[in-house]
Amino acid sequence: MNDSILLITGMSGTGKSTVLEKLSLMGFQTIDTDYFNYSISVYQKERDEYEWLWDEDKIERLLKNTRKTPLIISGTVSNQGKFYGYFNEVICLTTSLETILYRVSKRTNNPYGKIERERAEITANYHQFNEIIKRSASMVIDTDLMNVEDSVDSIVRKLKSNKK
Repeated sequence: MNDSILLITGMSGTGKSTVLEKLSLMGFQTIDTDYFNYSISVYQKERDEYEWLWDEDKIERLLKNTRKTPLIISGTVSNQGKFYGYFNEVICLTTSLETILYRVSKRTNNPYGKIERERAEITANYHQFNEIIKRSASMVIDTDLMNVEDSVDSIVRKLKSNKK
């Protein structure tokens, strides 16, 4: 293929991990930035709260590494925009809030969203950030309208069309 770098982003529960897993099974190099210390909890003094952010040095090293195959990473953090210049595509997965809340209540691979405080946080984040993330993307996939296989096929077609 090529040495494209894609970001799959979107709110919690939109299907990022599921899509990433399918792409990994197809042989693509994939990284979920929620794991392996690509993201870190950083105290924001001005808001007196912790925020989940990409470890900028680690992400930059990852994105600058020379590769001969595509790299597909997923994540949604407030500092991801600093890295958009590295990506050939920013693909936003989106769905309705109702679907998100249902999915996070049923998923088994991630405990986030099981308690009421987290569900309230997901709801607030959805209202505050969903449209912003969609506008920043070069491609939007509505996972209410498109099943996982079709979503993955769309991403693979996009990868094949990219030449770096």
